[in-house]
Amino acid sequence: MTIRILLVDDHTVVRKGLRTFLSFDSELEVVGEAADGAEALTRASELKPDVVVMDLLMPGMDGIAATAAIRRALPETEVLALTSVLEDASVVGAVRAGAIGYLLKDTQAEALCQAIKAAVEGQVQLTPQAAARLMQVVSAPESPQPLTERETEVLRLLAQGQANKQIARSLSIAEKTVKVHVSNILGKLGVQSRTQATLYAIRTGLVSANASGTDG
Repeated sequence: MTIRILLVDDHTVVRKGLRTFLSFDSELEVVGEAADGAEALTRASELKPDVVVMDLLMPGMDGIAATAAIRRALPETEVLALTSVLEDASVVGAVRAGAIGYLLKDTQAEALCQAIKAAVEGQVQLTPQAAARLMQVVSAPESPQPLTERETEVLRLLAQGQANKQIARSLSIAEKTVKVHVSNILGKLGVQSRTQATLYAIRTGLVSANASGTDG
């Protein structure tokens, strides 16, 4: 199955470069481009890509606002933030908006390809530095609905960095069932992304920060 990607960046040269890098991987296909957040939302709605690679600093609607809008409109589409800055406001904003990963523009092409594939599999990707910053500033959900025993198991494995396929194997259930559980977990916790759910799991002691999937 080919992974369909929408590239969002206000610099044409960056989009061209990314398109070229990604074209070398037969599992990836760039299906569209956008130059700002508003266009990204329109194109995402039309194309329904698997992953949006999102620049954060853009004129008009920025990448954080666009990420939030896309995640609301298309919950099946994952968003990877790709930016030139690692500052608290950007990291926090992107994750609060629902980005599953946060990469810098100096990321190697191969690492970017891997990150896109991991995002589709539902793997949370944060550097330890980003995770540490997020722990301090992203608040835990207020009075979340209690999770069932199975949802708690799924959240624990998710927070350990396991992809949907691995969780399904670990619990001897179908991958589709894992997706349903994850969707229910996000709804009950009142969060937009797996990343936020992971932070909740760390904050509440369900997993330790060292055991979480926040090292890659």
